[in-house]
Amino acid sequence: MGKNLTKRSDDYSKWYNELVVKADLAENSAVRGCMVIKPYGFAIWEKMQAELDRMFKESGHQNAYFPLFVPKSLFEAEEKNAEGFAKECAVVTHYRLKNDPDNPGKLKVDPEAKLEEELVVRPTSEAVIWNTYKNWIQSYRDLPIKVNQWANVVRWEMRTRLFLRTSEFLWQEGHTAHETKEEALQETELMNDIYAEFAENFMAIPVVKGSKTENERFAGALETYCIEALMQDGKALQAGTSHFLGQNFAKAFDVKFATKDGGLEHVWATSWGVSTRLIGALIMTHSDDKGLVLPPNLAPIQVVIVPIYKGEEQLEQISEVANELVKDLRAVGISVKYDDRDTQKPGWKFAQYELQGVPVRLAIGPKDLEKGTVELARRDTLTKEFINRDKVVEKIRSLMTEIQEDLFNKAKSFRDEHITEVDSFDEFKKVLKQKGGFISAHWDGTPETENKIKELTKATIRCIPFNRKDEAGECVLTGKPSEGRVLFAKAY
Repeated sequence: MGKNLTKRSDDYSKWYNELVVKADLAENSAVRGCMVIKPYGFAIWEKMQAELDRMFKESGHQNAYFPLFVPKSLFEAEEKNAEGFAKECAVVTHYRLKNDPDNPGKLKVDPEAKLEEELVVRPTSEAVIWNTYKNWIQSYRDLPIKVNQWANVVRWEMRTRLFLRTSEFLWQEGHTAHETKEEALQETELMNDIYAEFAENFMAIPVVKGSKTENERFAGALETYCIEALMQDGKALQAGTSHFLGQNFAKAFDVKFATKDGGLEHVWATSWGVSTRLIGALIMTHSDDKGLVLPPNLAPIQVVIVPIYKGEEQLEQISEVANELVKDLRAVGISVKYDDRDTQKPGWKFAQYELQGVPVRLAIGPKDLEKGTVELARRDTLTKEFINRDKVVEKIRSLMTEIQEDLFNKAKSFRDEHITEVDSFDEFKKVLKQKGGFISAHWDGTPETENKIKELTKATIRCIPFNRKDEAGECVLTGKPSEGRVLFAKAY
């Protein structure tokens, strides 16, 4: 259980990998670089999906589904996009296998079943979607189109880590078409704001909203907005991105619309997405050396009830109380599990649910029946107290809000303490080595300087914060004029 986890202070990476597996979230699959998301891990993703899907629909978006395969000619139509993803693509070249005459019982690729055109397994869906939009859009009356799809994508990775970077992963990708540049920019900002709201209100993760530099932009975008989060080891994690694509894809696929005054113009586009790496962010923001710590708003099980008993008679008495609590808690919208299995002892169950990050644990024993109490344990603080049975529902309802807020405030305090302003490159390197976190420093605005800093320190510009103050200064590396500070960090 949690006692067998490597400590974060000893080896953060090993701690993370062990926790994902031991908490029953995911495991490596038979396919190199891919993962099996186990039921408990997928339950967290389902909670994320449900909230995000609601937010998308409330902001006027609809779900659709597009093909997994993209003909190579479509994929290469937008050159920057194709070039940006080319090295990560999986490519289908044949459509059939056949028995291998030289190896009975084995199969081989049928050389006569070569595709006329190779198919790219989607690393992102702009190409196939914009080829489709060409058929959907003729007039300004057809705009805007606000479509999202929940899907899987493949980006071939050499170095993988469960949830954070796998060759296949789950995500959502929104693709919208607009009449004007202003509408598309508003959409890009709106979706970045929705991601930030989700991260902070549901994941309890504070984020910095900002724009990416030209080097870090999505391939084919004119602007990329992002939310950046800080993990406990001082590394940043890009938690979501929203891209203003301008008219690049409309021009590549010749998507035009008749304007209100009778003209013909290319449409304006956006795309935006978050993925299962959010589960990695959730783990690394809140969890501890004992296991997962989950915010109540995303916990598959918010409360678990464990009976402590000897003999069937005691179990029956405790179960009567526990089942009534289950009913009352569910009636107020709290997800609860009563674990009355006789195959594991209470101590084992306590350790298991602690490892899996269930926010609140209730224990009921014979003495609790006599006193009309239950023992309540909080996962985030590891504190315990006895509560009168008739106060349990009221107490837990308030605790759900309290735990959610406490986790956010704890993460925010850590994040704020790890944003460090520096004015020299020596300071920059010292903070990066000794403290980590976000480094707020002046940059001269050139890709060359950005690349040099990355080469020297492995730190990248995570974002140009939207809320940065106008402050002229000198670049931390070159001494050239700078318009303002940007946030650097080492990142996942």
